[in-house]
Amino acid sequence: MDPTNIYKALSDESRLRILNLLRSGPLCVCHVQEALQLPQPKISKQLAYLKKHGLLQSRRHNNWTIYEIPHPQPSILAANLSELENFFKSDPYAKDSARITKIDTSVACIPSCNS
Repeated sequence: MDPTNIYKALSDESRLRILNLLRSGPLCVCHVQEALQLPQPKISKQLAYLKKHGLLQSRRHNNWTIYEIPHPQPSILAANLSELENFFKSDPYAKDSARITKIDTSVACIPSCNS
């Protein structure tokens, strides 16, 4: 995993907001879109960017594409997300996190959350 690509990915606020949401578990595009209140094309573009550079993985479930942070996390990603922990408590990240708790995201856990 190229550190340059990771830092480029982390330099965009939308991508940081997405990673913040996905720290809690897998989500589909529609969940991310609703929580971030951004247009679906922008969300899809940013998710594709993160996946291309190895910061996310995806799987299909029926009509949904579910995105999640790889397990185990690449060490450089884990270290950076850990360093950003306090930053993620500020706005707009805290508001995103509050919105996602009000959304039924159970479909994103099927079938991998129990595996």
